[in-house]
Amino acid sequence: MTEPMAPVDRRLLRRQMLADDVYEAIKTMLMDHVIVPGARISIDGLAREFQVSSTPVREALARLESEGLVSKEPLRGYSTTPLLSRAEFDDLYELRLLVEPALAAAAAGRVALVDRRELTEEMARCPDAPAERGDYRTYRALYEHDVRLHDLVARIAGNEVARQALRRLHAHLHAFRLHGGNRSGDCTRAEHSLIVEALHRGDPHAAAGAMRAHLETARHRSPGFRA
Repeated sequence: MTEPMAPVDRRLLRRQMLADDVYEAIKTMLMDHVIVPGARISIDGLAREFQVSSTPVREALARLESEGLVSKEPLRGYSTTPLLSRAEFDDLYELRLLVEPALAAAAAGRVALVDRRELTEEMARCPDAPAERGDYRTYRALYEHDVRLHDLVARIAGNEVARQALRRLHAHLHAFRLHGGNRSGDCTRAEHSLIVEALHRGDPHAAAGAMRAHLETARHRSPGFRA
């Protein structure tokens, strides 16, 4: 029989749940431009809006700073980071095109039974595409699947330096902030499936090609793209 949770443990759990809720709420506001890019952020104002103390707000902003969504300046506090320009967005994808196909090829050469199981499980978690263009909450599950799948490929490849570098790029966040949601969920599922199938076969050439095609089409289907 499970022992009851100690009161102190309950308090810690509630505090963590509260901090996570505040983090997700602020992140949604940033992604949907409720707090516009470049705006100053009032910790006290957010605390009043969420009816919490300033502590979970500060913790949330520290997490969001690590994701590149906010920045902190001495004596000025936090502000939202500006959007990427179209040129910067394209440069970001050019970098991904240099790195991620090579990681996919390396992953195909290293994939083990446990990795195949994780890849299959992740594809099973891929949600259906939202019916219409929507806000961050609408696309959050699809966005999180995309992040996990790309990170899993990099992890299987065994290049931790490249994996951490890609994490710091926060390409998925920048793409959403710049262009918002679009009806690409079904395309994402199909493209990810091709990558995973190549990894299951242990085919480096096919894995690299599938990853390259996925990144190129993801960039080109972004609203506002100009070839």
